[in-house]
Amino acid sequence: MEESRGQEEYIRQVLEAYRKTPGTMGTVRRADRMLAAQLYQRGLSMKVIENALVLAAARRLMRPADALPLGTIRSLAYFLPVIEEVLGMCVSPEYFQHVRRKLERIAPTR
Repeated sequence: MEESRGQEEYIRQVLEAYRKTPGTMGTVRRADRMLAAQLYQRGLSMKVIENALVLAAARRLMRPADALPLGTIRSLAYFLPVIEEVLGMCVSPEYFQHVRRKLERIAPTR
């Protein structure tokens, strides 16, 4: 029972972080919920997921102003390659804090 509650809370946190990420539809689909459960089963920390969401969103927003607009992200699966990238990164937590602050500054203007 305790693991079930832990898994449900993890899924809720992942989906809430995804929903709030700039560039996403802001809605959650069944496939997103299933993927969040798979991420839990893999034992990925929320910090890894959050860092990947921030990194991907910042990259999308820090494009040249005259670049063609990107489409809306419609699935949590979009972030899987960035999650894998974050898992392999050897950077300090301060790097992601820097990216997070930069995203907070630029997201409202885009």
